[in-house]
Amino acid sequence: MKIDLEAIEAAADDASELLKALANRHRLLILCQLIDGEKSVGQLAEYLGIRDSTVSQHLALLRRDRLIAARRDGQTIWYRIESEAARNVLSSLYKSFCEPRVARKAAASDAPFARNRITRRPKADHN
Repeated sequence: MKIDLEAIEAAADDASELLKALANRHRLLILCQLIDGEKSVGQLAEYLGIRDSTVSQHLALLRRDRLIAARRDGQTIWYRIESEAARNVLSSLYKSFCEPRVARKAAASDAPFARNRITRRPKADHN
C-alpha cells in the first residue's frame, strides 16, 4: 500500500486550521454553544460577556474557515456549526474535559449532607 503524502499533507492543513480556531477560548466557547443549535450574535455575546462586535469578529473567522454557516431571518442572523469535523472534535473535547467535571460535581452534590453541612464552632472555654 502506497501512502498518499499529498492527501496526508492536505488533511494536516485542514486539521491545523481547525485546531487554530479551537485554540482561542472565545471561539471554542462559541462552537460549544452552537453544538446545541443555532444562536444569534446577541445570544453568544451575552453568554460570553463580551461585545457583539467582538463576537462578530470571531464568527467571521469561523465562517472564513467554513466551520460555521449562517442564515438570515429578518433582522437576525442565526449561526450554526457547518463542519462535521468540528462537531466530532468538540464531542471528543466534551468527553475528555467536560464530562469528568460534570460527574465530579454530581458526585459531590450527592454526597451525604453535602448540601446542608453544618459546621460546629468549638465551645468557648468559660473559666
